[in-house]
Amino acid sequence: MSQHNIHIDVKSEYLAEQSSPQDNRYVFAYHIHIKNEGEQDARLLTRHWIITDGEARTEEVRGDGVIGEQPLIAAGKSYKYTSGAVLKTPVGSMQGFYGMVDQHGLHFNARIPVFRLAVPRMLH
Repeated sequence: MSQHNIHIDVKSEYLAEQSSPQDNRYVFAYHIHIKNEGEQDARLLTRHWIITDGEARTEEVRGDGVIGEQPLIAAGKSYKYTSGAVLKTPVGSMQGFYGMVDQHGLHFNARIPVFRLAVPRMLH
């Protein structure tokens, strides 16, 4: 049984005021809630996103931490942040993983489940 139990929940929203559909610019915010349901503290070190737009173009984004931080998430605690993405299409998706390290120095990945970015009323 894994000692790492990181649960990730994502909610996305379309930011109409920052978007410009006539210029193929669709801006989305996503709100991430990371809950450490494991037995050990874990630090989020890196992120790896796969962003896919409505025409199946993919972009990979890798970097250190999130929003300039490498948060330590204690066992039983959670961490929340908001970030954003810009697509050329009104519909797309994101998924990926966070590279993490536990309190004993063991590195592991926490999978971010696929979530949809969509302008309201674009999907039925």
